[in-house]
Amino acid sequence: MFSIIQAAGWPIWPLLICSIVALALVLERFYSLAPKRIVPTALLEEAIKASRHQLPSEDSVKHLASHSLLGRVLASGLLQLRQQPQTSEVELGECLENAGKQAAHDLEKHLVVLATIASAAPLLGLLGTVIGMIEIFAAQTPGSSNPAQLAQGISLALYNTAFGLMVAIPALFFWRYFRAKVDAYVIDLEISAQRWLRHLFKLRSSLR
Repeated sequence: MFSIIQAAGWPIWPLLICSIVALALVLERFYSLAPKRIVPTALLEEAIKASRHQLPSEDSVKHLASHSLLGRVLASGLLQLRQQPQTSEVELGECLENAGKQAAHDLEKHLVVLATIASAAPLLGLLGTVIGMIEIFAAQTPGSSNPAQLAQGISLALYNTAFGLMVAIPALFFWRYFRAKVDAYVIDLEISAQRWLRHLFKLRSSLR
C-alpha cells in the first residue's frame, strides 16, 4: 500500500484525507440515523396515551425531548401548552412546524460534506492525472527520453485516476442512500406531527 502511495506522488494525499473523512461521516451517519434515534416504534402512541387526559409533568416532557428526534418534536408541542395553555391553533401548529424544520436540518447533518467529497474526488484524481501527464512530457526531450521519469509519470497519472474514482463512487452511493433515508424520515416526522397536532388540539380543549 505504501509503495502505491509513493508511486502516486503527493496528489494522492488530498484523496487519502477525503477517504478518511468520508469513512468517518458514513459511520457517524449510520449511528445517528438509526431508527431508534429518529422515529422509535410506538413512541407516538405512548405519548398520546400518556397525555390523553392531562399534560405530563415537566420531567416527563424533558425525558421525551431527549428520547429521540421525534420525541423532541412531540415535546415542543407539550412545552408550548405548558407555557401557554390558551395558545391558538396557529401558534401550536407553528411550534411543531419549527421543531420539524430543525429536526429535518439535523437529519441532513454532514450530508453536504459527503456530497462534496463525492464530487471533488474525481477532480482531485484528474489533477493527479494532469500532473502525471506533465511529468511524462517533461521526460521527453529532443533525441532522448528518461524511462524512469516516464514510468513515474504514468504511475502517478493512473494511480490518482483510479484512487479518485475509488473514493468518489462509495461516497456517492452512501450519499444517495442517506439522502433517501432522510427523506423517508422527514415524511414519517410530518405524518406523526400532524397526528400529534390533532391530539394537542383535543388536549388543549380539555384543559380549558
